[in-house]
Amino acid sequence: MKTIEVGDLMVPLEEYATVSQEATLFEAVVALEEAQNKLDRTRYKYLHRAILVYNKKGRIVGKISQHDVLRALEPAYLDLGDPGRLSRAGFSPQFLKSMLEHQPLWESPLRDICTKAAQIKVKKFMYKLTKGEYIEETATLEHATHHLIMGHHHSLLVTRGKDIVGILRLTDVFAEIFGIMKACVI
Repeated sequence: MKTIEVGDLMVPLEEYATVSQEATLFEAVVALEEAQNKLDRTRYKYLHRAILVYNKKGRIVGKISQHDVLRALEPAYLDLGDPGRLSRAGFSPQFLKSMLEHQPLWESPLRDICTKAAQIKVKKFMYKLTKGEYIEETATLEHATHHLIMGHHHSLLVTRGKDIVGILRLTDVFAEIFGIMKACVI
C-alpha cells in the first residue's frame, strides 16, 4: 500500500475560508459560505467547518469554528470562563436550562443578530492557535491521525517549512481511513 501523506489529503490554503483579524463576524460567515460554494465536491465530501484568521502580515494566527461564531453572538459567555472546561463537567440538562433563566444569556432576541454580526470583530472571539496544531505536509497519515487524536483537534494547519500551505481536516482523515477499511477483505 502506498504511503499517504498529509499533503495528499489537505485542503490548500487558497481553497479555504480566510479573513483578517479586523473582519467582522458577518464577513467571516460570508467568507465561509463562499469557500463552501467553491469547494470541489468531487474531491472533498464534507464542507468546511471553520475559518482561518490572518494578521496584518498575512500570517495565519487563529481559527473560528461554527461554535465560536454562535458563542460570539452572546458576549455574556465570556464571563462564564473557559467553555471547554465547563462542558467537560457534565452539567445536566436541567442545570443548563436554569443558566438561561438566571444568567443574562440570550436576553436580547435573535432580532439583534444583524447588528451584532456587523459590529463584532473577529479578533475578539477567534481561537488563537497553539504550537500543537501544526503538521508538516510530508507527515504520514498515521502521524496525522495520532496528532489529531492526542490533541483532540478538528483540523491541523499544514506547513511546508515555515509557511502554512493548507489545512488537514479530521473529516478528510476519517474518510480516508474509512475508505481503507472498506477496501479490506474480511
